[in-house]
Amino acid sequence: MEEFHLHLISDATGETVQSVARACLVQFENIKPREHLWTLVRTEGQVDKVIAGIEENPGFVLFTLVDANVRAKLLDACRQIRVPCVSVLQPIMAAFGGYLNIEQQARPGRQHVLDNEYYSRISAMDYALSHDDGQAPWNLEEADVVLIGVSRTSKTPTCIYLANRGIKAANIPIILGMDLPEEAFNLTKPLVVGLIKETSNLVQIRRNRLRMLNEGDESEYADPEAVAEEVKFANRIIAGQDWPVIDVTRRSIEETAASIMQMLSIASQPEQES
Repeated sequence: MEEFHLHLISDATGETVQSVARACLVQFENIKPREHLWTLVRTEGQVDKVIAGIEENPGFVLFTLVDANVRAKLLDACRQIRVPCVSVLQPIMAAFGGYLNIEQQARPGRQHVLDNEYYSRISAMDYALSHDDGQAPWNLEEADVVLIGVSRTSKTPTCIYLANRGIKAANIPIILGMDLPEEAFNLTKPLVVGLIKETSNLVQIRRNRLRMLNEGDESEYADPEAVAEEVKFANRIIAGQDWPVIDVTRRSIEETAASIMQMLSIASQPEQES
């Protein structure tokens, strides 16, 4: 593995620059970056400390800084240290500014202001947590989306991911031999989505889960025959309803959530008259 120093510099929380770096680095094999995360860098005095850190551990520099003076000081220092220094936001903001013919406003952390969108995400997160694993079925009608599937089909993490996008998501487990809450079949506002997974994949994930909990894998929870029956039972329930279905066997949580958000977007569009 080739190790190298990677300096990620942000005038806010660092989420953007970290996400961009990891999305790019995953395309390269046999590398191991040693990340140095510098957050809330908004003054020339703060950037001096960053520059000292880069001098101590020279490496690739990736930044999201909107203040022109802070940005210029970092770029000049990196030229002298002779390390690559790349802006994540500046080329995109410049392109937007040229297209819209509007001058950008250099306000650090503007995407994290406490606006209506922020409070919407907090409300959605609270809803997801209080409606996890079949809880509080009496007000499922308030949800934007309800996920239904057997255990270990990524229902909870997908709901949390959606909540972080301001989408109210609930989930209901399908348990062999047990009826779903009656409310699940009478929903009019929420999008109900069935999540399914291949039996073999489900068995492996459940066995790994049991090992993490220091429990044996002899239980029916991970028994191939029992899991196959559970999957058939779930498929019959889902097939009996007019619910869209997502096979999450080879999907990441992000990919599943993206499909659900696309479904919500399509569902929200007004029907065109023929």
